[in-house]
Amino acid sequence: MDLVVVGTIGIDDVETPFGKARDVLGGSSIYAAYAASFFAEVGISSIVGQDFPEDFMHLLKRRGIKTTGIQVDGKTFRWKGRYEYTMNEAQTIDTQLNCLASFKADLPEDYRKVKYVFIGNTDPEIQLGVLAQLKKPSFVAMDTMNFWITSKKDKVLEAARKCNLLIINDGEARQLFQTASLFEASQRARKAGIRELIIKKGEHGALLFSNGRFFYAPGYPLESIKDPTGCGDSFAGGLMGYIAKTKDKTEENLRRAVIYGSVIASFNAEDFSLERMKRLSMQEIESRFNEFKEIVKF
Repeated sequence: MDLVVVGTIGIDDVETPFGKARDVLGGSSIYAAYAASFFAEVGISSIVGQDFPEDFMHLLKRRGIKTTGIQVDGKTFRWKGRYEYTMNEAQTIDTQLNCLASFKADLPEDYRKVKYVFIGNTDPEIQLGVLAQLKKPSFVAMDTMNFWITSKKDKVLEAARKCNLLIINDGEARQLFQTASLFEASQRARKAGIRELIIKKGEHGALLFSNGRFFYAPGYPLESIKDPTGCGDSFAGGLMGYIAKTKDKTEENLRRAVIYGSVIASFNAEDFSLERMKRLSMQEIESRFNEFKEIVKF
């Protein structure tokens, strides 16, 4: 394995102005691991219920994603959500934590030796537990959300300081660092001991703050958007997969990784669940990567 992804696995019901999908595969580790698999060998650490469909597990295995870190207990996490035309944020209709409520990541021995790790949004105490199990990682990124910032801010910051990269959206950055300015948020992150920061801005792209400098990746102008679920995790997975593939942590390569992450996230939004990524080819990824170059060229 090149990369370990820690996060959630769930079964989703999603409704957007452009369609509905019921009982589809979802969860942060699913989107991140599948996106990363275009570049790297990936293993997942998560939990599912005894009701988890075998077809979903076979899909991961056929993709070459290692599943030995997936625990099985009780019933699978379920989420139901709806998007309006803005498509920027989901309205949660129903959440059933089920087995996720008791999840404690216990990494298999071969996972602990992997050099590149992405820890998806979850309780920061679980994230700290994952970090404690790693043996000399080379590059670790983590995500979080407003709920954990509100309830366990000190633990979020503690975990972020132990990682190489924190990936959050613009609202979370403003909340975590208590400022309306994203540039000021990046400065406060550095003062807090956070080495590198990516702030996602949804359809408006992403900002990378590294070594006192910043880089802006625009959002790709899509003709068709069906479902933005999992785009943030697809972005993180594509980014981390590329870093794990190249084994290059320089700022220049991080900038390329941000674009590759943005490319895969843009494809993910074109269909429900993993449907677009299942049809995606490296030729399409490279073609859109080159389009990104033209977008920002002047």
